[in-house]
Amino acid sequence: MQNDIQRQILGAMLLVLRPIARALLKAGIGYREFAEISKTAFVDVAGKDYGLRGRPTNISRVAVMTGLTRKEVRRIRDKTEEGDEIGLVKLTPMSQVMHRWYTENEFLSENGKPLVLDFDSDGPSFSKLVKRFGGDIPPGAMRTELKRIGAIEEDDEGNLRAISRTVHPTRLHEKLIAAVVHAAYPLLSTVDHNVNPDRKDDTWAQMSTYSQAIRSQDLPRLRRISFDRLSELSESVDDLFMAYETQHDNAESECQKKTVAVGVFYFEERDKAMIDRW
Repeated sequence: MQNDIQRQILGAMLLVLRPIARALLKAGIGYREFAEISKTAFVDVAGKDYGLRGRPTNISRVAVMTGLTRKEVRRIRDKTEEGDEIGLVKLTPMSQVMHRWYTENEFLSENGKPLVLDFDSDGPSFSKLVKRFGGDIPPGAMRTELKRIGAIEEDDEGNLRAISRTVHPTRLHEKLIAAVVHAAYPLLSTVDHNVNPDRKDDTWAQMSTYSQAIRSQDLPRLRRISFDRLSELSESVDDLFMAYETQHDNAESECQKKTVAVGVFYFEERDKAMIDRW
């Protein structure tokens, strides 16, 4: 039987799940697929976070905690051990190239702006940038794709100029994946961290501001201003992160490095069923 606190938490989760359901349905993903990855997440967390003396939680305890049968827990664990699970996407080669173009001293002018680069030359060049930070993508292919999405432009002499440090996915499924991995996941992980009673002295930044009294005719202007200001903030934090990255480029081991993220966003309620709940 659920107590009042659990009911309130589940009500909040229902609120979160509505936009998730919309996004999944648009991508042709239904409840069965979502239920399967939900089970995987519960089994994974219960197994890793609640073990004793550093060992994974046994199947019986995981079954008790999650409400799944032991047979189901074993099936999910076997699937995970075989590598049949969904991993997170990483920063794309295009995003990495543009990020480094705006932050690596070698490719910046004295005033900190991205240099206009020759495609290939003895000095700083687009080809060197791509070979260093673009994985195995050929410089020519990278140039073509970045021009296609409007991240760079090329003049008549073949020089390349950076237009946008942020590479936005162009296809709908890419936009969804990027938003979930790089926005929703960090935000919800921060929420989980901050509600842990054992971490009272280690609270992570989690801030938002809202209003319930904005006139509809003012929304377009508010969106535009919010976008500009949040873009400026995002770029300044990106510069901060890059400054710390370059201090330790020669770290002896990858295990010494941690992933961090700062998220900023604009939200506007459009679900009529939810408006009265705010």
